[in-house]
Amino acid sequence: MTETGVIHGRFQVLHLKHMEYVLAAKMRCKILYVGITHPDIVTYPAASPLDQHGTEDRDNPLSYFERYEIIRDALLDFGLKRTEFEIIPFPVSRPDVLLKYVPRNGVYYMSICGEWDEEKYRILTSLGLKVEVLWRRNEEEKGITGTRLREMIARDDNWQQYVPKTAVSYITEHEIDQRIKQLYYVG
Repeated sequence: MTETGVIHGRFQVLHLKHMEYVLAAKMRCKILYVGITHPDIVTYPAASPLDQHGTEDRDNPLSYFERYEIIRDALLDFGLKRTEFEIIPFPVSRPDVLLKYVPRNGVYYMSICGEWDEEKYRILTSLGLKVEVLWRRNEEEKGITGTRLREMIARDDNWQQYVPKTAVSYITEHEIDQRIKQLYYVG
């Protein structure tokens, strides 16, 4: 078991496939840093044409703080101790500043499911970071995605089954579901 592990994602909206990724990484390290990419799409917008979801409000309805709280609550609910994880900004779209936010000595765990993931792998390795690929999956194997989940929320489909229960509560209590509906049907 390694001391420090690092994962990253937009987590727009945190779902159970994200939790599979987080927990698979946590099983390999004592302390896990959960990096939130595009912590702010104005300051850290997508810089690669392969990063198709890092510039539009519709794709990024939750703030960094909301994602932080949702991730924290879900990890605690799944049995992790608060001393076993940290949540950090992860501006992968700005490799020139990324190392100012992340631990250099960690193992960076990734799930590769497409070209953008391959590019992120190249970014991390070019920075001299140790990267371990947990799995490679094609589109059919990927399962639920944030895009599909946001579309389900916007249509009032049965989205709750794909989301940790603490995230469902947070999303409804903070009316994030209503915000997503507005982003999809207004404008």
